[in-house]
Amino acid sequence: MTAAVPARVGLVVVSHSDMLANGVAELAAQMAPDVTVVPVGGTEEGGLGTDYGSVVEALADADSGSGVVLLYDLGSAKMTAEMAVESADDPSRYAVVDAPLVEGAVAAAVTAQGGASLADVAVSAEGASGEAPVAPVPPALHLVSDAVSAEVALTNEAGLHARPAALLARTVAELDADVVVRYGAEEANAASVLGLMGLSAPGGKSITVVATGKDAREAVRRIEELAERGFDD
Repeated sequence: MTAAVPARVGLVVVSHSDMLANGVAELAAQMAPDVTVVPVGGTEEGGLGTDYGSVVEALADADSGSGVVLLYDLGSAKMTAEMAVESADDPSRYAVVDAPLVEGAVAAAVTAQGGASLADVAVSAEGASGEAPVAPVPPALHLVSDAVSAEVALTNEAGLHARPAALLARTVAELDADVVVRYGAEEANAASVLGLMGLSAPGGKSITVVATGKDAREAVRRIEELAERGFDD
């Protein structure tokens, strides 16, 4: 018997440009293959602008049972998104978030991939603005007596760029562990794809992985395995 696939929070990307909406949605979907990301861009006539009816349809298409986070590019797109949410039978199932479109969509998608709630996905997107912490680094894991650590060589050419960072973050999200990744003097919470990308760790270099918690050893093992196979690049 095949296990049921858990419902995940969906995303709707609202932009004045059809090309921009589709590009952001494509990038976010690459980061989170099990999350439904629906782009809505331009007017019905194909011009620049937003269309209320299209956003309403996108909400239905993106909602698999856990609600939908909406991101937008400009103020009038926000107004259209909010109008669509207000007209819904249950507006509490949807959240319009104030976040940078690309970074917010990536952060939200990766968080949704891990099965997070609507509220947590919205907070993750909003945190991508830099005005709020995104997956803050657990304090001083290296001082914890039962911490598990390893030096991990990045065998792929590009290192921790977007897709490998998302893959690593998704792997950690499945486990009961706090994990920090260090490169040089910088460190990031392994649950934060934007934090990992911010390390700018290139291929051919090594990162330090430190983990605590019930699944700490498994977290380090999985990250080592990802690196050994080049993050499937």
